[in-house]
Amino acid sequence: MGFIIMARNLIELKNLTKSYDGIKAVDSINMSIKEKEFVTLLGPSGCGKTTTLRMIGGFEDPDEGQILFEGKILNNEPPYKRNINTVFQRYALFPHLNVYENIAFGLRIKKIPNEEVQRKVERMLKLVDLDGFAKRDVDSLSGGQQQRVAIARALVNEPKVLLLDEPLGALDLKLRKEMQIELLEMQRSVGITFIYVTHDQEEALTMSDTIVVMNKGVIQQVGTPQDIYNEPVNRFVADFIGESNIIEANMIEDLHVRFDGITFECIDKGFGVNEPVDVVIRPEDLVLVSNPAEGQIQGTVSSVVFKGVHYEMLVANEHREYLVQSTTMFPVGTDVGLCISPADIQVMRRVEVTECEEE
Repeated sequence: MGFIIMARNLIELKNLTKSYDGIKAVDSINMSIKEKEFVTLLGPSGCGKTTTLRMIGGFEDPDEGQILFEGKILNNEPPYKRNINTVFQRYALFPHLNVYENIAFGLRIKKIPNEEVQRKVERMLKLVDLDGFAKRDVDSLSGGQQQRVAIARALVNEPKVLLLDEPLGALDLKLRKEMQIELLEMQRSVGITFIYVTHDQEEALTMSDTIVVMNKGVIQQVGTPQDIYNEPVNRFVADFIGESNIIEANMIEDLHVRFDGITFECIDKGFGVNEPVDVVIRPEDLVLVSNPAEGQIQGTVSSVVFKGVHYEMLVANEHREYLVQSTTMFPVGTDVGLCISPADIQVMRRVEVTECEEE
């Protein structure tokens, strides 16, 4: 008989709160992070994710609540005493030191013997694909190479947790996508916990084991990328993660929801009879048919944009415009039908959530 070994919680945040000038940047959040997990804090600018990261790292003190690391309260521990390292968006490399000495800096502070420093730095140079760069001036490196040096400098100290605050933000799109894959491979290779902050939804979906969606200092949803994308719990999450058609509707009864004058079959249960709800339909889940009568919804194509892998079309009727993504293009002015399967109609409880604009 086999046994499933569950990863233990490495970090726990309990009722963590932080305010600036009387405004709560982080509002009593609770969260657990497991060993070797890649966790992404995702949300719009100024909504508490970086503040949360900085409190975990010891750069900000919480007003209330606890930060536990392996069961020990960290609140009063300075950053250098935490088994946690941080990579910032601005890499903060030392311009007067070469690549080797930038990576070795933390080891030198700890008075590690030279032989061990060399072994560890050379291992890091291989890990971040910078073999042969040891003597290079950091100012001569590209942005992607400088970012690798910053990551190597953090990893060489063998922390149990690496905090990354928008580390790819300064890179161009192509390099950013390449570094997403490289970072994920590094995390798997070294086997430590990564806590990553970004406002980029695609980045979060690409890299994470777990995504924590935040807004106004409050955690909106925690789940796998698939859960967050396919089963958003409210309008904010649905709207923030990818493109969506979000529609006000009424849950007639279990398995039946009504919007735009039509009652649709769905797979959701547990709502009140005739309860007002929000429905989210992803644009790739709407199927266009050339015979309008064959669709549950009828409309006319009002806009077509070529996106490379698909066309993005707006289909308008008397109720709204539906955003549709399809590999088949229907010209503007074409009357079409839209088909939706029950599993692609996601019903959410209606919660008023406004986007945060200031920390």
